[in-house]
Amino acid sequence: MRAVIGLAGQYAAVDENLTGRENLRLIGRLTHQPRSVISARAEELLDRFGLAAAAGRPVRTYSGGMRRRLDLAAALVHRPPVLFLDEPTTGLDPSGRSDLWALIGELVADGTTVLLTTQYLEEADRLADNIVVIDGGRIIAEGTAIQLKTSLGATVVEIRVANPSDAQRAAARLQRIAPVDVLDGGRALAVKVPDKGPAVQEVIRLLDADAIVPETLAIREPTLDDVFLQLTGSAS
Repeated sequence: MRAVIGLAGQYAAVDENLTGRENLRLIGRLTHQPRSVISARAEELLDRFGLAAAAGRPVRTYSGGMRRRLDLAAALVHRPPVLFLDEPTTGLDPSGRSDLWALIGELVADGTTVLLTTQYLEEADRLADNIVVIDGGRIIAEGTAIQLKTSLGATVVEIRVANPSDAQRAAARLQRIAPVDVLDGGRALAVKVPDKGPAVQEVIRLLDADAIVPETLAIREPTLDDVFLQLTGSAS
């Protein structure tokens, strides 16, 4: 089984006292690769993951993003057809996260099967062909990102008001036409309306009838965050 899977855990499991090149060569030996191919495979991965220029430096001098890329490269030394990634972008800045997403996309395009766990639902939306939602150790939903978002069956109207008392009054009014979530310390509302056009007009009419003037009002399609909250009733 170990010969056909690769694993990159939540934290980079690389030796900080070795260079990037030495780390990959070590993994090659630990996974019983032919000695004749280990060096070439290490150089191939260093180049592919943008680490060739830093290959001779100790890993302790690498940035967090570089360590994550090296860790992913190490998981691929033995060319596994199945790769497990446990929250691979934890702790990365937006640029590092985007770079790693691109690399994962390339692996999938090359035929690798990737099983990825993540708490970043934007990441699941962007990368996953199929998504399984787990809550309390149980599978509560499964499908593509489009299927899960469509299951919510609603467009979301986001409203921000001047104070929490206005939000409470608005929520009481708007509950008549659609489910309402109170957000951001009681100053914002998310109204899930079934019909974008007429329902949005009705939202504005009800607010006006109660003399509530929104500071901002935005209309958007559901996200996987909305789906998760709807399914679990929880933000975590």
